[in-house]
Amino acid sequence: MDVYERLKELGIELPPAPPPGGLYSPIKLFGSNLVYTSGVGPTDPTGGAVYSGKVGTGLTLEEGQAAARLATINLLSVLHNHLGDLNRIKQIVKQLGFVACPPDFHMQPAVMNGSTQLLMDVFGDPAGRPARSAIATNVLPGNIPVEIELLIELKD
Repeated sequence: MDVYERLKELGIELPPAPPPGGLYSPIKLFGSNLVYTSGVGPTDPTGGAVYSGKVGTGLTLEEGQAAARLATINLLSVLHNHLGDLNRIKQIVKQLGFVACPPDFHMQPAVMNGSTQLLMDVFGDPAGRPARSAIATNVLPGNIPVEIELLIELKD
């Protein structure tokens, strides 16, 4: 399955990769075929927040899922920008998601489903179904509601 054909079928056009928000590398290759991404949020191509605030106060669960989906589209843009071809990806190994929310919000995994579902839609199952952690936090940079990191295995 060609990843770009699948994106087209899903109606997704990759935006330009968002710029780094600090002094870090957007991705880091390690070992012979592993890639770790820095955290990416639901921003526009200039790095401005498309979604802001906390899920559970100000943002609904569905808006949180949409923010997670957009963050994942941005991650795919970062990976395309640095790898040159998303078809090099063998599988999504691990997904780490941070969800800005109030202390009484307990649906972080449901928020992250917005991201995981997109990965499964693009890469198939099981390649797109990662091991995953969904962590609550009180605030994220730029007041974004979601920040996501991926660990990816590349094809040999």
